This record gives sequence, C-alpha cells and structure tokens, in this order.
Amino acid sequence: MFVIIGYVVVLGAVFGGFALGGGHLAALFQPIELLMIGGGALGAFFVGNTKAAVKATSKALPSVFKGAKYSKETYMELMALLYEILGKIRKEGLMAVEGDVENPEQSALFSKYPKILGDHHVIEFVTDYLRIMVSGNLNAMEIENLMDVEIETHHHEVLVPAHVIAKLGDGLPAFGIVAAVMGVVHTMESVGAPPAELGMLIAHALVGTFLGILLAYGFIGPLGGLLEQKADESTKMFQTIKVTLLASLNGYAPAMAVEFGRKVLNSPERPGFAELETHVKQKR
Repeated sequence: MFVIIGYVVVLGAVFGGFALGGGHLAALFQPIELLMIGGGALGAFFVGNTKAAVKATSKALPSVFKGAKYSKETYMELMALLYEILGKIRKEGLMAVEGDVENPEQSALFSKYPKILGDHHVIEFVTDYLRIMVSGNLNAMEIENLMDVEIETHHHEVLVPAHVIAKLGDGLPAFGIVAAVMGVVHTMESVGAPPAELGMLIAHALVGTFLGILLAYGFIGPLGGLLEQKADESTKMFQTIKVTLLASLNGYAPAMAVEFGRKVLNSPERPGFAELETHVKQKR
C-alpha cells in the first residue's frame, strides 16, 4: 500500500508541479522514449544476471506491494513454539521431539502454530538444528558457528533481488541519456525544418533524460531499498531461533532461553516480558 501511495505522490509532485509551472503534460508523453529506456534496461537486466537471480527477483517483486511478512504476532508465535519445544525437551529429553522434528507437518506440536508452519525456511532451520541437537555430536560452539554460516548464506541469497533492482535503477539514467542522444541525432537530421518543429524535437529528446532519472530515483531505486529491508526482516527470524536454541544448549530454562530470543528483536516488533510470558503460557 505504501509503495502505491509513494508512487502517486511522486507522480503528483513531479507532473503536478510541471503543469502548475505552465508546462504542457502532453509534451511529456513520449512512448518511443519509454520504449528505448525500458527495453534497454530490461535487456541489460537479463544480460547482467544469472537465471537464478532473475527468478529470485521476479518472485520477490510482488512482495513489495504487501505489508511486513514478519509482524510482532509472528515473532510471538515463533517464541511460543520454541518455548513449547524446549519445555518438552526439558521434561522428557531430546528424543521426545524426534518425531516432531522428522515430520513437522504431521506434528501436533507444530500444527498449533500455523504461521510458522507455513514458512518452510523457518521450519527447516528449526528442525535441522533440533535434529543436530538430538544427535548429540556437536557442542554449542560448533552449532553456533554452523548457524552463523547458514544465516550469512541465507542473508546473501535474500539480498540478491535488492542488489539486482538497485543496479537496474542505477542504469536507468544512462539509458535516459541514450534515448536523449538518439533524439538529438534525429533533431540534427531535421536541420532546416522550421524553428517550431526543431524546438519540439529537442523537447522530445530532453524528455528521455527526464524519464530515465524519474524512473531511477522515483520508482525503481526505492524498491531496491525496500527489498533490502525485507531481507533484514527475514534474517531476524533466524537470529531469534539461533539465540534461543543456543541459550537452551547452554543450560538455561525454556523461559529464560525465550527471553534471550526476545532481546534479539527490533523494538517495534519486540513484545514486553510479561506480554510474552502470558502469550506462551496461553499457547501451551
């Protein structure tokens, strides 16, 4: 929603200001310039990225029109799940969660938390490290190092669309200049035409530079920043799981381990201590 509102504000401010200054909006309607800029940028997008990066970007773009995937409620559900898992381990031993870990979709424990169960990346991360804990072959330091490597890999992967879109935005002003130069070439071919006609051709050429800059900094560039913020949000889920599980491995009780995880969260999504305690107890 905010993306659409932002686009409306950009269009209103730029084109509205131009019209209020006495400009003729019809002069800015140059589909040929848009074709050159958009087509050139699209071609460069395919040339400069792997198939995996193109696919990841195409998949990520629709998310910019949606709200935050990970809300305060999602984090509270995650911590309630971890609290219940760790409580079961503390009471019945690590082997008690083996069946839940192997088949989380069939697990009565995981089924109580549909928001988390619906995120296969989070479920995979949780179950993988619970499986490692059950095996008992690695100590807390080794597991922490492994988690750090996996989180870094995940963060790098989810940042790919943001980097791709940012580079695309950086290239648009240059394609605007290309379109403008092509317009100037066409104008020079028309030397000898009436001054009014030459003026119109020059105006058309300058629109190319304008459109390239507007598309870069008003439309495409900001999407790269938004995708980067969404990537950071997804990484925060893994960091919360990591800190909680490591606290448990180091001997802390489930309530304290979950408190460690709560401290990782950003302040807008972080529940209060009493709020989280009440929530996890209600979920049991």
